[in-house]
Amino acid sequence: MHSSGTHGGSHVSSEFRSGDMVLCRHGDTARPGTYITGRDGMAVIKLDSGYNIGVSPSEISLVKRPEITSSPPVTVTQDENLPHLSIVSTGGTIASRIDYRTGAVTSQFDAEDILRAIPRLVTIGHYRARKLCTILSENMTPAIWKELAEAVYQEIRCGSAGVIVTHGTDTMAYSAAALSFMIDTPVPVIFVGSQRSADRPSSDNTVNALCSASAAVSDLGEVAVVMHGTTSDDSCSIHRGTRVRKMHSSRRDAFQSTGIPPIGRVRYPSLEVELGDAAIRRGKQEPSIASSLEERCGLLYSYPGMPVNAVTSFSGYKGLVIAGTGLGHVSTSLIPPVMGLIEEGTMVVMTSQCLHGRVCDRVYDTGRDLIKAGVIEGEDTLPEVALVKLMWVLGNTKDPEHASTMMRSSLKGECGGRSL
Repeated sequence: MHSSGTHGGSHVSSEFRSGDMVLCRHGDTARPGTYITGRDGMAVIKLDSGYNIGVSPSEISLVKRPEITSSPPVTVTQDENLPHLSIVSTGGTIASRIDYRTGAVTSQFDAEDILRAIPRLVTIGHYRARKLCTILSENMTPAIWKELAEAVYQEIRCGSAGVIVTHGTDTMAYSAAALSFMIDTPVPVIFVGSQRSADRPSSDNTVNALCSASAAVSDLGEVAVVMHGTTSDDSCSIHRGTRVRKMHSSRRDAFQSTGIPPIGRVRYPSLEVELGDAAIRRGKQEPSIASSLEERCGLLYSYPGMPVNAVTSFSGYKGLVIAGTGLGHVSTSLIPPVMGLIEEGTMVVMTSQCLHGRVCDRVYDTGRDLIKAGVIEGEDTLPEVALVKLMWVLGNTKDPEHASTMMRSSLKGECGGRSL
């Protein structure tokens, strides 16, 4: 076998090309697959099951080299009489399509591309799409949140009956919380993603997309996240944008509401939407936007033995959210530097690493000392939601007392008055 070229510093076989149909041999077993590329001296093969494996080039043999042909795209016909929906794309697995010749997953942002991939969408609404950015969700920033809020606001002002935001799952909860605070919306704003890419047999992109569209034409009137409610394809949960968290790295039902139940669900395949009593309904009010953010805010998780400089490193920040232990505690050795930040003008909010229950710094001496130092209790707000909220509050008010009151108050359902 001859080799030529490099990929990441390793040789790539010239005998095989992307898209070749091959057989992978392992002992007495031979499995069919598609050659994708060479990497680190190995051949990357997509098996018929949809999964990728790496094998030695000496263990594969060519079966067929398909002819590369091009065909005009299928025309998608939309029904003008259906509710008009907007799709705003930031990237992510759900906004992608599979090239079955090469095994590559590429982003798709044109409305017709998405409708060609999931034809049943045309039975729910009439779509227009706009590409905001093409990023991995871990590269999301507060600056992009501002652009996203403006884009969604413009779509609502232009008459969209609902807006669907396609987003990578890793930071989708942050973005949903950000838009919850930044936009007052009379229509559904639905964040949706996919845990598994379109090329995998277990992909959740079709079910999630159809359920998100159904939620976008429902009677909902707030920002929400719509994702698989179970590991099966039987329903998607509708989560409030300030009460949801990604709880698993790969399960299809990774997103769960915390502190409250989901505010609704979409049954599949019927696509029937059921909204709970807590869900905010559509309104007739004009949408409004307040997209200013104070980006000099941080999030710090307390841990045993955390050094003092972990706190003092936030000197100069306008806000800091601490995810404390239990009821909202940090080591007593950290209370003086926390007090120092507050005296410098940093607003410090205490949340809990526990996912259920609420902060109460009036039970133990440490908590009382934190309150005396000027720390604000974050009630039962999730730490990441508290961070986004603090950015928004400090970006929209310069009055420390008002900001403190806002952080203690439920603005978009992010915290409750009591915990059971």
